[in-house]
Amino acid sequence: MTKKRMFAIGRKGGWLWLLLTAGLSAVSCAHAADNTPRREFRAAWFSTVANIDWPSEEAVGKSEMQRAEMLQLLDRMQELNLNTVIFQVRPTADALYRSSLEPWSAWLTGKQGQDNDKPYDPLDLMIKEAHKRKMDVHVWINPYRVNLAKTPVSELDSSHLFFRKPEMFWKYNGQWYFEPGLDETRLWLCNVVADLVRRYDIQGIHMDDYFYPYPDHKTKLPDEACFKQNPRGFDNIEDWRRNNVNMAVCELHDTIKAIKPLVQFGISPFGIWRNKSSDPRGSATSGLQNYDDLYADVLLWMEEGWIDYVVPQLYWAIGSKAADHAELARWWAEHCGNTRLYIGLAAYRQQDPKQAAREGKKLNSKDPWASGNEICRQLRLHKQIPEIQGEVFFSLKPLLKNPMGLCDSLKTNYFKTYVAPPAPRQE
Repeated sequence: MTKKRMFAIGRKGGWLWLLLTAGLSAVSCAHAADNTPRREFRAAWFSTVANIDWPSEEAVGKSEMQRAEMLQLLDRMQELNLNTVIFQVRPTADALYRSSLEPWSAWLTGKQGQDNDKPYDPLDLMIKEAHKRKMDVHVWINPYRVNLAKTPVSELDSSHLFFRKPEMFWKYNGQWYFEPGLDETRLWLCNVVADLVRRYDIQGIHMDDYFYPYPDHKTKLPDEACFKQNPRGFDNIEDWRRNNVNMAVCELHDTIKAIKPLVQFGISPFGIWRNKSSDPRGSATSGLQNYDDLYADVLLWMEEGWIDYVVPQLYWAIGSKAADHAELARWWAEHCGNTRLYIGLAAYRQQDPKQAAREGKKLNSKDPWASGNEICRQLRLHKQIPEIQGEVFFSLKPLLKNPMGLCDSLKTNYFKTYVAPPAPRQE
């Protein structure tokens, strides 16, 4: 264990050390023969928060309709030769799977904590049906978010941890969050993940970019009291916040690997680690930064081997002034080290002029998202960068609308035949 790793873990209770001392099973994976088709990660985010992709608002609370919709979406993914589903099962400290720790999600059932009309386990169904179609399943969780601003906490189920342990949470810009500086928060998060890894035949645990909330520079984060109570040797609150997230990522890695070493741990951060103006190691970009604004030191996580793969959300066009997709794709390729690199692509941004005309909308002809198939340009670029081993589309339904013929291009040019996703990374 490196000094950085020891420092980032900090002082923890005995629960984690029991996991660490339990030992990890030996893993041995043979290298693929030279004539084996190239593996790559071909995935889509299957969003459930606010019913973005599934279930539809019409299907909320209706099990049979939800089943039919899920199977239809998986069939469409199979037609495109996608091989991985990133299924959002914990959007706001709730559950789209049968959990004894957190309540059923209102986006599934209509009311948090209540079951559907015909009880079933959506994650169990997803795993069975995805595996039938030769797709891996990575479960997607949000670590700290408790609600959306438009969902008052009065709508949380009475059994929610929010009401049992109110001291573990704070409010920022209309939303409630777990306090990342508490040992209890990391323990709860690890327990949720351990439960998922133990009970389900999943291939990965996945988190996206929501660590500390995106900043409103007019409003301070309400965590100064927690910092003063337990600074853990830090004088600077921003370093302390980064260390809170570092500890969570490290402990989640160790929790997963102690139970099932072959389950992958991946994170999809905002696309900029740091700008070169802030750090000579940064990218030639401008704007919000993971390290400074979200307290997510992704570079450290990759260097320390705490994550198996990284999916930076590169939702900008090639040539974008503030954040050029090509610049960022090459930057992540240069800095990913032994961490597998997949790129997050913005299917939702692709504009279709014909569809816009039908809807009475006018598009800017100079907008790269409306003047050609920008996603295909990005895919061609990625083929020139060997470190990039796949892509993830945000999100499934916008992709399946086939904007600018994107799905047609995937089937005829980029994903002509099925290939398996990359094999689990060895520790």
